[in-house]
Amino acid sequence: MFHVVIHRSGPKWQPGLPLEEQSGWEEHAAFMDGLVEAGVIVLGGPLADEFRVVHAIEAESEEAVCTALAPDPWAGTHLEIAAVEPWTIRLDGRRMEGRP
Repeated sequence: MFHVVIHRSGPKWQPGLPLEEQSGWEEHAAFMDGLVEAGVIVLGGPLADEFRVVHAIEAESEEAVCTALAPDPWAGTHLEIAAVEPWTIRLDGRRMEGRP
């Protein structure tokens, strides 16, 4: 099952600083890369307002999503979870791969 997770900037987020210049960036990036490699995060990134971030996560439940994200070095400091919503996928372009 997929879930959409919406994060918002936390209290240690410094507006005006690029993502890569935020404190703890390298640790956060390594953690998130690990979730991608494990197949937990399918898609993710900041929205245009750069205050919110969206992740599409494959997990059995909202609790499993929160458990997977809890060890993130930015959890509660630079990013706070605003919402976790189950997502029923009805259209999936990945299934079209290899078709003419």
